[in-house]
Amino acid sequence: MSDLTTTLAPFSGTGLINARADRKTLTPVCILGVPFDHITISQTIRAIEQMIATRRPHYIATANVDFLVQSLDDDELRQILVDADLILCDGTPLVWVSRWLGNPLPERVAGADLVPQLLATAADKGYRVFFLGGKPEVAARAVERLRAKYPEIEIAGHYSPPFAPLEKMDHEEIGRRIREAQPDILLVSFGCPKAEKWISMNYQSLGVPVSMGVGATIDFLAGQVKRAPIWMQRVGFEWAFRLAQEPSRLGPRYGKDLRKFGWAIARQLRSVNGAVSSDEASPGLTATFTLQVVRITAPARLDRSVLMRDLPSRFYVHAQDCVVDLSRTRSIDSTGLGWLARLHRNQRGAGRKLILLAPGSTLRRALRAAGLERLVTIAGGEAETAQLLAK
Repeated sequence: MSDLTTTLAPFSGTGLINARADRKTLTPVCILGVPFDHITISQTIRAIEQMIATRRPHYIATANVDFLVQSLDDDELRQILVDADLILCDGTPLVWVSRWLGNPLPERVAGADLVPQLLATAADKGYRVFFLGGKPEVAARAVERLRAKYPEIEIAGHYSPPFAPLEKMDHEEIGRRIREAQPDILLVSFGCPKAEKWISMNYQSLGVPVSMGVGATIDFLAGQVKRAPIWMQRVGFEWAFRLAQEPSRLGPRYGKDLRKFGWAIARQLRSVNGAVSSDEASPGLTATFTLQVVRITAPARLDRSVLMRDLPSRFYVHAQDCVVDLSRTRSIDSTGLGWLARLHRNQRGAGRKLILLAPGSTLRRALRAAGLERLVTIAGGEAETAQLLAK
């Protein structure tokens, strides 16, 4: 077979965003190693409906500042977030940061806003919902209130397992209850990172079309915890309202998050400083396809302007290993990092390799600052690349 050189777009998640999706869909913004999807709440609801229609298991991550701070010291959590079928921006500060990084997210998609709309959709469409976690009395109260509000809703079950560390939980019993209930949507309230790690461990074997960690949303549904006024939510001050409600629990966490997040974002901003350019004449991505390997050659500048111009509004699913040649690349921005993170996820999901070839010191610094260097496979030259592909 002769080689074919063409522009390349990675397959986005499970292909649930339709083939006419615009280029923003293909260019997530990478914030501390996590590629956030350009998606609104209404688009998320539609994507979840498509997930349910496939009957295949998926998981959604609703990541906020605390998630990212925890992932700085937890490579397993960062990998779980990168691997999610959808990564939602659950925090106004992350929307602000995406603007600073030159790739603004459309809106905050908070679990506390998404879940009520999702439950209304479930009642309308007949989707079966299972609540896992939370205090037993709180979960029961949430279910009672939901049934009163949506008489047609199908609550497949709710279960609050005894509190235990993740490794000591009775996964077999939990799985048995969920499989017997056959839900379409599984909402897990174990807190982060426990919920995300539990979902990652179990979602494939459970076969539930949509699994999602929901944090304190069950408390909101039960009326146990009040949400901030709408004006505070809109201006990004909901955290202050919650802090006033639970100062002893949230005060130390918010203080630590502010320090670590601020330092890490400043480091990422410095590492990609000056990478964005509007020069439309710059060469773009090219890809050479063979039977064994897809080889992508990146241009000198791998940034949002290049990706938005070159990525076609359709998706490719690769059955081959992939090498991204970064030897010519001198600058990268957070959109370029998000594209690499997304490609890494897609190759992992397909059971194929992704190798980043010969990134220079500037790119290595950007990968390190974004927390991706420890997740991806990097080769210094062609010989090392061949060895890695042969393994």
